[in-house]
Amino acid sequence: MDLDAQTLYTIGYYEYGEAYYGSENGLRYRVAREPLENVRYTPPEKRGEAVLLASVWPEPYGYGATDESLIRNHEFPFSREGLEEAVKWLQEQVGE
Repeated sequence: MDLDAQTLYTIGYYEYGEAYYGSENGLRYRVAREPLENVRYTPPEKRGEAVLLASVWPEPYGYGATDESLIRNHEFPFSREGLEEAVKWLQEQVGE
């Protein structure tokens, strides 16, 4: 698998209120800013607290169609370093 920080884009991508989805080895994954909202053009001091939320769940269903009890979540700091930590966690989850 080629899951790395470049695969998940830069931290700025998540400031637009978009989530990144992927799948590997029978698991699907999602990375998003929580709360999920577009803050790209909001001054940093008015954005409020946020985390980077990484989630994994078994295939075949998408995030919204999967029972919440099957989804494992892990929070990371909303930063470049937090994104790197999320990549490592996802790699462990999918068995890279």
